[in-house]
Amino acid sequence: MKFGQQLRESLLPEWKFYYVDYAGLKRFLYERSDKGYTADDESEFVKLLDGELEKVNNFQQTKSGEMKRRIEYCEQQVSLITKNDAPTDAKREQLDIIEHEIDTVISEVYELAKFTRLNFTAFIKIVKKHDKNAPFVLKPVFTVRLNSRPFFKENFDELLLELSRLYNIVRNGGVDVDQDKDPQSGNGQNFVRQTTKYWVHPDNVMELKLYILKFLPVLIYRTKGTTKPPSPAITSIYFDNEDLDLYQGRIEKSEGAEAIRLRWYGDMENNEIFIERKTHHEDWTGEKSVKERFSLKEKYINDYLSGDYTMDSKIQRLREEGKKSDQDLQDMETLSYEVQNSVREKRLCPVVRTFYNRTAFQIPGDARVRISLDTELTMVREDGFDGKARAGNNWRRTDIGIDFPFPQLPESDVCRFPYAVLEVKLQTQSGVEPPQWVTDLIDSHLVEAVPKFSKFIHGTSVLLEDRVDVFPFWFSQMDRDIRKPATKTIGVSRASSPRGSIVGFDNLARHRSGRISSGTRSRSSSQFPNDIEVIVENEPGERASQNGSAGTHYSQTYDEEAGATATEGTALLGRKQKDIKSTDSATSWLVRTINPFATSGERRSPGYDALSSEVPFDTQRTNSGNGRPSGQRRIAVPVRVEPKVFFANERTFLSWLNFAIVLGSLALGLLNFGDRTGKIAGAAFTLIAMFVMVYALVLFQWRAERIRQRDAGPYDDRTGPTFLVVVLIAAVVLNFYLKVSTGF
Repeated sequence: MKFGQQLRESLLPEWKFYYVDYAGLKRFLYERSDKGYTADDESEFVKLLDGELEKVNNFQQTKSGEMKRRIEYCEQQVSLITKNDAPTDAKREQLDIIEHEIDTVISEVYELAKFTRLNFTAFIKIVKKHDKNAPFVLKPVFTVRLNSRPFFKENFDELLLELSRLYNIVRNGGVDVDQDKDPQSGNGQNFVRQTTKYWVHPDNVMELKLYILKFLPVLIYRTKGTTKPPSPAITSIYFDNEDLDLYQGRIEKSEGAEAIRLRWYGDMENNEIFIERKTHHEDWTGEKSVKERFSLKEKYINDYLSGDYTMDSKIQRLREEGKKSDQDLQDMETLSYEVQNSVREKRLCPVVRTFYNRTAFQIPGDARVRISLDTELTMVREDGFDGKARAGNNWRRTDIGIDFPFPQLPESDVCRFPYAVLEVKLQTQSGVEPPQWVTDLIDSHLVEAVPKFSKFIHGTSVLLEDRVDVFPFWFSQMDRDIRKPATKTIGVSRASSPRGSIVGFDNLARHRSGRISSGTRSRSSSQFPNDIEVIVENEPGERASQNGSAGTHYSQTYDEEAGATATEGTALLGRKQKDIKSTDSATSWLVRTINPFATSGERRSPGYDALSSEVPFDTQRTNSGNGRPSGQRRIAVPVRVEPKVFFANERTFLSWLNFAIVLGSLALGLLNFGDRTGKIAGAAFTLIAMFVMVYALVLFQWRAERIRQRDAGPYDDRTGPTFLVVVLIAAVVLNFYLKVSTGF
């Protein structure tokens, strides 16, 4: 769709005279270019463009001020309603009117955000058309003028926070029930936490935020003694070695695979660094993937990583203060030693930095539904594998902070992710379905399901693509537009409407299979032990433990990466090509000699390549920070391997042995008690029985190896059974012929 058509279809009719006259400016350019574009034409065009910029900027500033005044008015009215002595029903009726007004403000904030985005895009495109069709270059000059009227830099998050707080008060009858609640309270023990991830197109970010705040307030963590909300920035430094062993373990979802990162919240002034380790466990092992962490002052980080600093003194101080239990301190000590040993033994160093701004939605004290939206996601190289000392001897590079979009970095060192990342965490009691509005959200046009998306895996595979053999499966989604046709019954409506009509619900009878295919269906809590305690992942305000200790924090959070739905819990890939070669070379002479399909790829169906759990990915684009690699690579596709697969292989092997024993018993009987013809037939059946036993053993070993390597298939063999049937028929025919020829 051309931008002109998109602008006409997207504009709000009531505001149509305040949008950029994109069609008029474009028509002016084409008409004057056909006649010969002159300096007078350029002066006239610049004057027209300045007029349009002034018009858009004034309207945007006016409407923004109006939104703020309307929110202040609603706050004043709510305060008056709660203070009067009217009956409860009368108060509720008045609050419903206020809620209707808030709905209208939400709708207009959404339209104003879209108005800003559309007009900014229009200015950029019309200047680009000008420089292409006119003999003058306008972009540098117009950029200065655009920055002098920065309507496009309007921060709607401030309005979002006010609307969230106000709507939550109105929803609770005029009382701010969440004011004194601990954001981390309310974590029960008998629940299941299901975590799913989605991509959100930038065009849908504001609509998504406004939709969610209708049901959940924005979760704000504040430091004691201040009312200023902390910076939403979250930065993490992921560690790995030159062979990218941690990356490979995480993308393969190998049992016990680790991810080690150092994370801090807010700006670079923050002195508290969280050292975190995520350990993957397959769900069939009976263990849950776990995330553990502890905090350390920034000045000790380098010494800790080099092994010159230990946590002994800090743990001793905490033990003397009595602010943590002995078990917590023991866990912290064990974790600190294990992370330190992993860094030294595996020669880990900083590899990738991730940066994003997070908006969290949750009712304080109620962890049943927690939603986070990460915007401005950026991955930055931290390694020195190519000889460039980015971080030097420090644990992080010091030439950047949180100054998105990091313009000082070369393009080869940075990957700016094109989408926002939505993470939905649900805690459900046994047999309880998630709220309907959450189901409607994840089934809507606003999000694109991407199970198991990992910032670390994506950043490493893009920025270090020359060292990566296998790419994650979501790369196949990067080359298509994730925007979908708008769902009529969900989102933010343009017109003001009665309570509940702005944000609607999808059809309650939506077919359940649609959610299964997108990996969003909730799981029964019967899959988890009832005594597992799950702790909500901590955010900037969680600098103190729940028992009141300050300056340190240790949490053990069970990660649902291994225990989710079929799409959420599967491994990301099978083995690499080089693993197949090493496996084939180590295959025994018996397998190579007898097994007709032992060589990799010889008997594979057309739908499989040498690595059947991966699909080829080929693109001619070079790495431009868009998340797509260049050259021929492989993309990992989810493959699940469970113990019952091994048991099924053993049962098949035993069935073959049972057949061989029966056939061998028949052959021995003919050899020992038969006549000459019977002995000949017995000898034939004996050879066949021996062949079946050898064939069964080879087949069992071959399949077991492929299952361990997470190959997706095929596992069938048409040659062996066909040959067996043929020789059995031949033996029976031979026995019949000899008996007939010698007479009955």
